[in-house]
Amino acid sequence: QVQLEQSGGGLVQAGGSLRLSCAASGRTLRSYVIGWFRQAPGKEREFLSVFFWSEGEVGTADSVKGRFSLSRDNATTTVYLQMNSLKPEDTGVYYCAAGVKTLRYKMTRAYETWGQGTQVTVSS
Repeated sequence: QVQLEQSGGGLVQAGGSLRLSCAASGRTLRSYVIGWFRQAPGKEREFLSVFFWSEGEVGTADSVKGRFSLSRDNATTTVYLQMNSLKPEDTGVYYCAAGVKTLRYKMTRAYETWGQGTQVTVSS
């Protein structure tokens, strides 16, 4: 099973940037996807972006396209979520998750392992 360790997050002013990290370990990631989600208070967990490890392909939700991007470090098997032009409505707890490669990557139940979550707060 894959283990995930998140880092990054914090408080930033609107228009600022943050980078979140998700370090994966435990087994080969070739058959996995790494997804990013966020959950605002009182709302359901929302899909943001996904990284297909073997293909190097990325899918991003329309709500953050053009502002959020993914990258990876093969040496450390870490996926980064770069968030630019942040808005107060981006505030929430951000999670990375790992699951066996699937086209249902926008669904939380497609993932078997979740990171511990990290708080992102964007002030106006």
